[in-house]
Amino acid sequence: MNREEALELIRTRRSTRAYSQKPVENELLEQILEAGRYAPSGGNSQTTHFIVIENREVLSKLAELAAQEFSKMEVTPGMYRSMANSINRSKAGGYVFHYNAPVLILTANQADYSNNIADCSCALENMMIMANALDLGTCWINQLKWLNENEIITEYLRELGLEENEKVYASLAVGYPQAELNRTPLMRTGNKVTRIL
Repeated sequence: MNREEALELIRTRRSTRAYSQKPVENELLEQILEAGRYAPSGGNSQTTHFIVIENREVLSKLAELAAQEFSKMEVTPGMYRSMANSINRSKAGGYVFHYNAPVLILTANQADYSNNIADCSCALENMMIMANALDLGTCWINQLKWLNENEIITEYLRELGLEENEKVYASLAVGYPQAELNRTPLMRTGNKVTRIL
């Protein structure tokens, strides 16, 4: 792969919010996880914990619990639009925060580690680019981060392997898209660059 091909994988990465139920082959999932595990981490700490959920019953229960907890919240002025959407959709019923993807990868890290969110974010970006190279769809999922202080969600995640001093800081839905991937790069209208020469 040359530099232009690498940049093209970054440019053509798009979020997928509708998945087929075709399972992701283990070989492909291993490559995605390997990409995440090789992400940079503060001081090379390598403390990100990857919890990979492929069990449909577990995915359903997690979605149900999250919707239950979001439905107890109220939308407040100035709230982040996606969080308000999670609350409103949960109150309406039938909300599945992970878009029914066949795989959900949680990235957790130590709650008292100052680089926890940064390290999990780097891992997610690596995994999204790798999934794009493998013709799989992905979507960054924030909902469990928003609920990482919630006792009911935390208790269930502990049953799934979340360790005592860990919180989930980012998650990734992974699967085959229901429709062909849209690989058209989105126009950049923000992300200002200032160069000092």
